[in-house]
Amino acid sequence: MKRVLLCIVLLLSGRPLFPLCSSHAAEELPRATPESQGISSSAIQDFIETADATIDGLHSFMLLRNGRVVCECWWEPYARETRHELYSLSKSFTSTAVGLAIAEGRLSLDDEVLKFFPEDAPAEPSRNLRAMRVRDLLMMSTGHQTEPRLNGSDTTWVKAFLAHDVAHKPGAHFMYNTPATYMLSAIVQKQTGETVLDYLRPRLFEPLGIIDPTWGTCPQGITLGGYGLNVRTEDIARFGEMYRNEGRVGERRILPSDWIRQATARQTSNGSNPQSDWDQGYGFQFWRCRNGGYRGDGAFGQYCIVMPEHNAVIAITAGVKDMQAVLNLIWDKLLPAMQPATLPQDDVALRQLTQRLNRLQIPLAKGSKTVAVGKQYFGRPYRLSKNNRQWNSIGMELNGDGNIVLAMQVGDMSQKLICGHDSWVKGKLAWGGQSEQSVAASGGWTDDQTFAVRICAYETPYCTTLKLKFINDRDLEIETQTNVSFGPTTQPKITGTLDSSP
Repeated sequence: MKRVLLCIVLLLSGRPLFPLCSSHAAEELPRATPESQGISSSAIQDFIETADATIDGLHSFMLLRNGRVVCECWWEPYARETRHELYSLSKSFTSTAVGLAIAEGRLSLDDEVLKFFPEDAPAEPSRNLRAMRVRDLLMMSTGHQTEPRLNGSDTTWVKAFLAHDVAHKPGAHFMYNTPATYMLSAIVQKQTGETVLDYLRPRLFEPLGIIDPTWGTCPQGITLGGYGLNVRTEDIARFGEMYRNEGRVGERRILPSDWIRQATARQTSNGSNPQSDWDQGYGFQFWRCRNGGYRGDGAFGQYCIVMPEHNAVIAITAGVKDMQAVLNLIWDKLLPAMQPATLPQDDVALRQLTQRLNRLQIPLAKGSKTVAVGKQYFGRPYRLSKNNRQWNSIGMELNGDGNIVLAMQVGDMSQKLICGHDSWVKGKLAWGGQSEQSVAASGGWTDDQTFAVRICAYETPYCTTLKLKFINDRDLEIETQTNVSFGPTTQPKITGTLDSSP
């Protein structure tokens, strides 16, 4: 009875049910040698080197065994302290917010979705829409045949979701559905009066030691839910470790263990291919994996992989085209190396692994630092044809360090990007109507008329290669290739003409 009264008091006060979690800073994740936790340094090095040779685009990797970090690395210019865009890995965090709200009695799995938004419901809701419940949103089994289109809608995102045809009985048809996660976010906000980001701060982010997470919102101010969260690699690892510990951080409870078991269990079937990690079943915004694990994941290789049977958690950020290839490498190289007992210390292998990790780097632009004729292009701005990056003009300069600098007019902003040679040089850049973002650049001459630039937006999965081809004394062509994209990775050529205006 006392516990029930305490819960009522906490609900009325708006405080979380586990108040101790929000008032203590998280302890540092302990570090240990791989061998002390039953995995060899040489096996980890084999994984890293194979990934480097066969998978172009890992940005960070962290492996925890028995709650201890046994390997952590970043491919320069990615770094420990920088956040990374998570895409759909955000969904697992939104699911956690739902679990906390259920634990606080603010909603239930069996609540009908329309219950929360009577003002946004169609005039005559269909039977299937009336039957849609919170559980169906979590399971990606809303009954939709196609995803509702929210962004760009001429109405609120909630109303657009509810207006979309529900072709199947909810709970009977799996279809990956990011707008369903957005609706979970909207429900949590409706019931708590806080965005999911703000709701999770004292309940999840602060007790886990996740500092300054960022998360976008829709035009109505609702956290996006299904994507848009940005945190650091170690934050992903801390989140996975809390799930592996069934809701605890040390002795402190963050999330009910019953929710952990439900959220990560196979709630619905989503395919039958035994070789695919996307056909092993789906939980509440978590994927089941081969080999008994589960994960949250996001586009282009953002992973939080939990392997309870092996007491292991893996956090990865990346910009890869083939997400299955990354998982295959984990199952092939790391999983067999996880032994139940400690291994003899191997100082030589550990030293070799450490040296290898310190040399990791996203491939630089290929080419020479200077060419004999390159100087003729310096200080000559080129006016550019209309393009989706909103670049109006571009020119080349040479700075005091001997690095080439791209001087660009982007919209109404003048910008300069230093292109390191044999190194990444960090800076800022805005293009395509986006706000300024953190980037690193490297460049080199591939021949007398072509300067290649790699621009790595190192808080995102994206790395863009530009080739500036000087056709003659007056004309320029720019080719653009992106490592990953939801659409084409090659953009239309941008042409330029020497600006002869005074």
